[in-house]
Amino acid sequence: MVDKRLLSICKEPKKYIFLTVLTNWISVICNIGIILFVGDIINKLFNNDLSFDLGGYVIYLASLMIIRFISNYMSGEFSHKSSGQVRSILREKIYKKLLDLGVDYNDALSTSSTVQIAVDGVEQLEIYFGKFLPQLFYGLLGPLTLFAIMATISLKAAFILLVCIPLIPISIASVMKIAKKLLSKYWGIYTNLGDSFLENLQGLTTLKIFDLDEEKNNEMNKEAETFRRVTMKVLTMQLSSITIMDLIAFGGAAIGILIAVNELSLGNITVGGAVIIILLSSEFFIPLRLLGSFFHVATNGMAASDKMFKLLDTEVKEEAQITKEDISKLTDISIKVENVDFSYDKERKILKNVNIDVDNRSMIALVGESGCGKSTITNLLLKLRNVDNGKITLNGVNINDIPFEVLRKKVSFISHNSYIFNTTIAENLRMGKKDANEKELYEALISANLYEFVMGLENKLDTKVGEGGSLLSGGQKQRLALARMILTNPEIYIFDEATSNIDVESEDCILKTIYSLSEKKTVIVISHRLANIVNADKIYVLDKGRIAESGKHEELMNNKSTYYNLYTKQSNLEDVYEDDMEVAVGE
Repeated sequence: MVDKRLLSICKEPKKYIFLTVLTNWISVICNIGIILFVGDIINKLFNNDLSFDLGGYVIYLASLMIIRFISNYMSGEFSHKSSGQVRSILREKIYKKLLDLGVDYNDALSTSSTVQIAVDGVEQLEIYFGKFLPQLFYGLLGPLTLFAIMATISLKAAFILLVCIPLIPISIASVMKIAKKLLSKYWGIYTNLGDSFLENLQGLTTLKIFDLDEEKNNEMNKEAETFRRVTMKVLTMQLSSITIMDLIAFGGAAIGILIAVNELSLGNITVGGAVIIILLSSEFFIPLRLLGSFFHVATNGMAASDKMFKLLDTEVKEEAQITKEDISKLTDISIKVENVDFSYDKERKILKNVNIDVDNRSMIALVGESGCGKSTITNLLLKLRNVDNGKITLNGVNINDIPFEVLRKKVSFISHNSYIFNTTIAENLRMGKKDANEKELYEALISANLYEFVMGLENKLDTKVGEGGSLLSGGQKQRLALARMILTNPEIYIFDEATSNIDVESEDCILKTIYSLSEKKTVIVISHRLANIVNADKIYVLDKGRIAESGKHEELMNNKSTYYNLYTKQSNLEDVYEDDMEVAVGE
């Protein structure tokens, strides 16, 4: 039950564990002193010796009680400090690991599991360090101290009680074999339930639309029932083991009483000695009995630590190194995608021999039917994935040689579902640039065509936007996300369906901003609506993972090939939709 790895990670709390054990030991010595005092008084009363030094006795007893009180108080303080430091250390390590893993953290554990480990799992380990480990060491030291004192009164009684002591650790060890498997299963079911709950909560609107909420509710009820059953098994195991330990503890104390009575009847000890043995007998078993109580929580914490170590042991991709000379090249960036192949499962290729040139201060568009590989190219440019073959270079520097920390300052990305946080407009904007002043914030809003809207609000930049930007319209949220990205002032802007699912007015505003940015920066646009990208400097048409054709809008229309078919089909559909709307309005 002493996990060397946990101890090596949490070195600082070790001193508080030692101090907790020390103060507990001082407290038990004070208890022994009080019991010896009681035994001595009983002996004197039994022998009609009334020569009491009352003042000395009061001072002696008061001193022991004060020291015991201080020791118990300090023990609680040291235990609290130990668990507090463990909480900070473990959560900091989890947080740093998540930062190191970046968006790839889901490869190790789901979001829900990670949250459960960082919250519930760490809390269980707090008890492991703050209660269980100190009690484990004190559980060895306390009985040995009691044995040394009791042996001076009756070696026989002390020896028999000492022999009974190991029965509690033996019962703990036997339970541990069952507990480890059961608690591992418990944590597995617990995290799975959390995953299901989070997924259903996030997709609740969709479930309602398709009338599947009742079905998912029933599925979650079944998972919850499975969790309830395993929880009851854990509680049953704990209750059973506690009952066994109580029988051993109370049985041991009863044996101590019988021995004391027997030794007294044989004249081997005094009346006071018998009372001392009876009182110390219960003290003999209390440390290990408490250890048994903390054992169950500690075992739960150990099961949680297995999940935590799975996350901490996840291999972090070695970060690329880059020279200052190469960093200096990353201005006015042009991009080359050369002979790139990529597949997610290393079997079915998503991209096949893709070649793309993006000149500085220009706008290129990636178009094609769903599943053709447009967003995959975005992931490669953001270095969320690595190419299988070929290479991507920024001003001649291989993207694999550019650390993510450097790349994220050079490349910025906005999609159709960019997240808006539940805070003010200003605080959302300053995520793009922490030290941005008010003038810079307003300039970003002007660029994103959101300035007039914000100025019309009562609290202007200090206006709360609600959870996920719920107090804003879809178009306003998207323009706020665009303003935030403009504040980062990157070299490359990537827009992935940035104008989908928003009103026409907002779409026009965002398109004006995109074209304006392309005059100063490198811009890549992925759009399902081809009418939005007809003025792009170059259009790349993807078909089943390959570049089918490329060129300006007029050239591609003259080719009367893939792009021509897509554009014509989409234009016809839009014309039909507009005609239907006119008919509907007329009616």
